[in-house]
Amino acid sequence: MFDDEEENEERNYRNLPIFLKGQEIMDVVRHIGELIPEDNEHLQYIKGFMFSDAAQLTVKIAGAEGGGLYDLKMEAAAIIRKAARDLVVHSHSLKEFGFKEMEYYQIVRDLVEEYRLLFIDWVAGFDKWNYIIDRWGLFNPPGIGPFDKDPDDDIPFNGFEE
Repeated sequence: MFDDEEENEERNYRNLPIFLKGQEIMDVVRHIGELIPEDNEHLQYIKGFMFSDAAQLTVKIAGAEGGGLYDLKMEAAAIIRKAARDLVVHSHSLKEFGFKEMEYYQIVRDLVEEYRLLFIDWVAGFDKWNYIIDRWGLFNPPGIGPFDKDPDDDIPFNGFEE
């Protein structure tokens, strides 16, 4: 019984280095957000985007790890990639609208770079054999196309008849 608990704990997404790095990024973004003046509407707007993007770095990991199908994991990976890249770009908007503590945002950029390296390893670990064909053609494993025949179509199915 304890072996099962240990095994489940090892596979828990909350223990993944990429998830932990995402939490670290969220914490730093939260602290930087506290430095944004309440009376600057533009910076407050950017702060909302920063929080949303930082949250995606953990939320989508949890969702992908809870699923398992290759196409769903790749879809989550694409959203994570966009959110991480947007986090880096927010520094330009912060500067443009007068954020005074720009030196702190370099911490976010550095953490996102560390996250990117973990992301590469995480995606490389996806099970390419656990898939359904993505008929939109975006998130299929290598060698699988949107017009390929689904091997499951050959499995006889008689409904609920016996």
